[in-house]
Amino acid sequence: MSEGVIETIEGESGHQPGGWWATIREALRGSHQDYTAGPVGRAILLLAIPMVLEMLMESIFAVTDVFWVSRLGPDAVATVGITESLLTLIYTAAMGLSIGVTAMVARRIGEKNPAGAAEAAVQGIGLGIGASVLIAALGVPLAPWLLAQMGARPEVLEHISYTRIMLGGNVTILLLFLINATFRGAGDAAIAMRTLWLANGLNIVLSPLLIFGVGPFPRLGVAGAAVGTNIGRGIGVLYQVYRLLRKDARVIVHRADLRLRPAVMRTLLRLSIPGTIQVFIGTASWVGLIWILASFGTDVLAGYLIGIRLIVFALLPSWGLSNAAATMVGQGLGAKNPARAEQAVWRAGFYNMVFLGLVGLGFIIGAEPLIGLFRQPADVATVGVECLRTVSYGFLFYAFGMVLTQAFNGAGDTWTPTFLNLFCFWLWEVPLAYVLSRTLGWGPQGVFAAITIAFSTIAVASAILFRRGRWKLQRV
Repeated sequence: MSEGVIETIEGESGHQPGGWWATIREALRGSHQDYTAGPVGRAILLLAIPMVLEMLMESIFAVTDVFWVSRLGPDAVATVGITESLLTLIYTAAMGLSIGVTAMVARRIGEKNPAGAAEAAVQGIGLGIGASVLIAALGVPLAPWLLAQMGARPEVLEHISYTRIMLGGNVTILLLFLINATFRGAGDAAIAMRTLWLANGLNIVLSPLLIFGVGPFPRLGVAGAAVGTNIGRGIGVLYQVYRLLRKDARVIVHRADLRLRPAVMRTLLRLSIPGTIQVFIGTASWVGLIWILASFGTDVLAGYLIGIRLIVFALLPSWGLSNAAATMVGQGLGAKNPARAEQAVWRAGFYNMVFLGLVGLGFIIGAEPLIGLFRQPADVATVGVECLRTVSYGFLFYAFGMVLTQAFNGAGDTWTPTFLNLFCFWLWEVPLAYVLSRTLGWGPQGVFAAITIAFSTIAVASAILFRRGRWKLQRV
């Protein structure tokens, strides 16, 4: 963040110089602050810092597996890649359910109703377990068929044990997302961060040991990556459960909470179904863009993938700020203080704009050396530079768009961002990309321009709808 933003936060919280670092330490340790009262800027910072680190850690999971599995050859890598494509559907369901859990838990905490928050958490966990059992029951026996439908060669199917283990253990994915959503909604962002650090740390250590059979560990090959990942995630889930049962948590689960409550589940589904559609629409739109870019050849597609990976990685901290805004909105509405909720959103959007503005400027100026780090042929590098620069021009818009989208979700208004995603991505971005690149002859540059235009459109539309204030009337 810029020096001005830091001064704003410190001044708002009444801290003298040095208070900035004290705030960071408190955010990492875990804060007991009441987020429905006190300085808004400091509250956002206390929530955002661990959320940013949580998002960065989440991105390491797949990277670790591919890094070690690549030593086993291209067929093993292909197995991991195709399986990850299948798991995208599970991630989509997990993120959609998480939206509902975060909104309900945040609202109950804002109402000073921790028992209601625990009730929502338990019902969310119940939905996750039910979904995971269904996925495992279908996915494990159908794994070879699923991979074959996605174009896997016979050599890839020899590693089918990896896919079966990942699909069979999908409960660790769903519960990790859902329980962390509980912690985020409650304001216990540091616990969610520690969970991902624990799960990832175990995965990083165990995967190579199980893949290559180091010391007393059996040599499991590519299946070892799946076993290591599931053990890491599973222990992460056990840590989450331990934290939910502790007496000093914001959300404490008691034995009386461990029963099904259909009314609460229905509310969660009402919030989560559009949330799942919302995530799916956003994810699937990238497939449409890749289809258009693939028509220009392998070099263009490779350049785009390199550029967009840098962009996605740079956006991860912004998701942390956006999630902090969602928590503040949910708790603010629960405390019957919509003005504070609205103030938190605009403040988080400003902080995000400062951050992404600086990142975007760095990408525009340093696009060539950054893409050069990947040591690609000139044709590939040129496309990567064009992608990085063109998309970065819209970063100031993305900053507010991301925060506003999560603010709607935090308020329980999950249909508004779903309809915005449908219009801006599928009815606007993908057709525009085709017209600019193919009909008007802009080539790949037309696709990159369409991305910038679409994300800027969703930011402007979100701001208009947010100002109308209907999100303040949502019942959760």
